[in-house]
Amino acid sequence: MKRVAFKMYLNEGQKAEYKKRHDEIWPELKKVLKEAGISEYSIFLDEETNTLFAFQKITGDKGSQNLAENETVKKWWKYMADIMKVNPDNSPVTIELKEVFYLK
Repeated sequence: MKRVAFKMYLNEGQKAEYKKRHDEIWPELKKVLKEAGISEYSIFLDEETNTLFAFQKITGDKGSQNLAENETVKKWWKYMADIMKVNPDNSPVTIELKEVFYLK
């Protein structure tokens, strides 16, 4: 099991909409993530900076950001593109974070 973390950026004033969309996450997207080996996925918001912190437990070497060829993921990214910073393909702008401490 591998743990990965990354940050993303929410557009100003979009906290409630971001939360709403994730509260109503599509069942087909959940299935894609689980089938890709993602067993846990949490996202936290730093409200001072609108920075999202994401954490995943994965089997294998690839997390959610490596699913760019999946049609459900592409559709989700397009759906989310109006409320967060995205790349030209609508994938969220992400910066992988390096783990510096882990207590088990």
